[in-house]
Amino acid sequence: MQSYDFLYLYNKYGCKLQMGGNDQWSNIIGGVELIRKIGKEDSFGLTFKLLTTKEGKKMGKTEKGALWLDPNKTSPYEFYQYWRNIEDSSVETVLKMLTFLPIEQINELSNLKDEKINEAKKVAAFEITKLIHGEEEAKKAEEASNALFSGNGSIENMPSTTIDNYNISLVDSLVLVNIAPSKAQAKTLIVQGGISLNDEKITDINYMLSKNDFKENFAIIKKGKKIFHRLILK
Repeated sequence: MQSYDFLYLYNKYGCKLQMGGNDQWSNIIGGVELIRKIGKEDSFGLTFKLLTTKEGKKMGKTEKGALWLDPNKTSPYEFYQYWRNIEDSSVETVLKMLTFLPIEQINELSNLKDEKINEAKKVAAFEITKLIHGEEEAKKAEEASNALFSGNGSIENMPSTTIDNYNISLVDSLVLVNIAPSKAQAKTLIVQGGISLNDEKITDINYMLSKNDFKENFAIIKKGKKIFHRLILK
């Protein structure tokens, strides 16, 4: 089918070059060969290195935990945090593939070791978020991240949800803010010790939020070490 697509584009629009990830090489070559079978020699294919997830799988919309460019599906803060938490070995690839930084600067950042490599990750996260969501959103995401992990910056830009009444269960809160897709999975996260409320781990699936949880009119729910959400009392 993809081979015929290339032939159709060639005949209708004069398309002579098809580009794609290197996993599409055989499909693209199939199109080139089909075009040549009709006597045309001026069609070509070009593939490039795939961007993969931490697990080495192709990053795409069908993958579990896909990263979306749409801010309604992946907020700028979550987008920033994804790149902020890439593995050390991925820093150079990400900087080269997804930023317009000078190669000299990329080489310098990529050569950082141990704790210093985190500075390179911050640069990558900011630059990529800026390209997709704009500099203002990138700065907001950076500030929120700094506030959570280093005590600097503002939590105002943390992903937030406003509620009318504090009388809500922790299970329902997790579903409400999309930390868990269902009550069953919310309960599992709580039982396994993966949820904290205002930096205090909660393991009781029947826990009900109270007014005391909303000091300064908000509570912070955390999943693991890297996913945060602010629950604001209206």
